[in-house]
Amino acid sequence: MIRLEDVTLFVRSAALGSFSSAAREADILPGQVSAAINRLERDLNKRLFARSTRSLRLTAEGEAWLPYAQEMLSILQAGTERLRGSEDEMQGELKIAIPSDIGRNIILPVITAFCEKHPKISIRLYLSDHVSDVFRDPVDVAIRYGMLENSSYVALPLAEDNRRVLTASPAYLNKHGRPQQLDDLLQHHCLLYTLNGHVYDKWSFPENGLRRQLTVSSRLLCDDADLVRRWAVAGMGIAYKSWIDVSPDVLAGRLEVLLPQQPGEAVPLNLICPHRKQFSPAIRELHALLRDQLKAITALMRTHPAFLQSDGTVLPANQSA
Repeated sequence: MIRLEDVTLFVRSAALGSFSSAAREADILPGQVSAAINRLERDLNKRLFARSTRSLRLTAEGEAWLPYAQEMLSILQAGTERLRGSEDEMQGELKIAIPSDIGRNIILPVITAFCEKHPKISIRLYLSDHVSDVFRDPVDVAIRYGMLENSSYVALPLAEDNRRVLTASPAYLNKHGRPQQLDDLLQHHCLLYTLNGHVYDKWSFPENGLRRQLTVSSRLLCDDADLVRRWAVAGMGIAYKSWIDVSPDVLAGRLEVLLPQQPGEAVPLNLICPHRKQFSPAIRELHALLRDQLKAITALMRTHPAFLQSDGTVLPANQSA
């Protein structure tokens, strides 16, 4: 008979890529993890890991069985939480991965209010621009920018109309001038960040049904997109970031929108999860709260003076692709 603790150790070993790391996390000996995996492989009559002295990786059978093991643990957790409280009382732990800038400055107040409303819910936040793998990392849901490339994810839209915008501070523009066309960006200080180890220095813009791409450069580079926005506010260069990220600074006059007639790259925001069954009542309520706030922010692109023409109509930058 398959033991639940063996399944748990299998899932954590797969996520961490190490029996030793899984043992430290569970506060047991590495040999106990190895014994648990051996039992599980014997019960399933399949080899789940390919082991060597230097590496540990899932076999094809292990990759295939991992989502089922995760779902097994999720269902058990949901059932346990249901028995602990009444049907209308939310409790348990939510582990959420969020991009750094929007997490600190936009989403955190919503999550804080959510915690105050539901005192029996615990929240564990992972603020990072590293793209979390919700099948492997220890998170229940992740909030992600961009088009979803993995159709196996289940996604709930948060802000499907969101786009990148070019921004700079009044101090920077007074010192270096305002770009009049996209090619002018090549002569300016463009603020860059890395995403999953790759420098985001290729800025894309939709143009006549195609995609225009510029390779920009900067003497400033960081691995946290929140710092790019802060550098822009400090007058260090031009940022090309999500409207949701920069909207508070634009509304406060700390940043100005550049080339508003030029549509920016679409960056829809979604809440994603490996399996639909993991969309608990708590996650669904949190999604609704976030969607209301984020939709209100993207709606500002239709009314802010920076995006309006002289006749009061909206510039193309705010039209959906």
